[in-house]
Amino acid sequence: MRAKNQVTVARGAGQTRRRGQPRGGPAAPLLPATARRPAVGVALCCLALVVTLGLLFAHQSHGRAIDDAVDSWVMGLHIRSSTLELISRLGDLPAMTVMTGVLALACLAVRRLAGALLAVIGVLIALALTEDVLKPLVHRTITVNHYLTYPSGHTTALFALSTALAVVLLSPTSGRPRPAVRIGIVIVAVIVSCLVGLAMIGLDFHYFTDAIAGAAVGIGVVLGTAFLLDVGVVRRWLGRLSR
Repeated sequence: MRAKNQVTVARGAGQTRRRGQPRGGPAAPLLPATARRPAVGVALCCLALVVTLGLLFAHQSHGRAIDDAVDSWVMGLHIRSSTLELISRLGDLPAMTVMTGVLALACLAVRRLAGALLAVIGVLIALALTEDVLKPLVHRTITVNHYLTYPSGHTTALFALSTALAVVLLSPTSGRPRPAVRIGIVIVAVIVSCLVGLAMIGLDFHYFTDAIAGAAVGIGVVLGTAFLLDVGVVRRWLGRLSR
């Protein structure tokens, strides 16, 4: 009986090591091996898109043909400004702080320190890159109040958070929620992010390509952050902190 109990305990410890952080070992990677190559491809595409659009629209104060088409379509929906403003507030700093904090706390509750750091650091870097680097550098403006528009900060923030959520749900340590539920959660997050981008267009704060670039910045930065957090030395450090 004692030997049987020891075997059971050993099996339980082995399962814990496979699903989460092994005692004294490195933290579980954010990106499983099967997802790393696609993630690299997506991140590189995002980088290429942001750079290309930035070069095309640098120091301009008007949209291109695709902007005119999509922006006119959004305006043609005749959605009330109050509704658009309500949707856009999801990308404001207070709302983003709350949502990012909720995701980080949820990760800490299941002892996924890497996931919490991904949410906080990824969103902060994406926003800093957009507001402090790309907007002044590209210096694309819109006729209303001559706002700097490229990329959209609201869209950047929402897509960064959605990407962090997707990465965290890609391989949860407990296997829960079920895959269908996880996919549904990510789809809802992406839809909300798109709605915020469209709301900013409807309020005449951004062009369509600003929103596209914002999404690319958010996705690319968070994937890049995930790769950095998956570096061996960082995982070992996180594993020690998560004991």
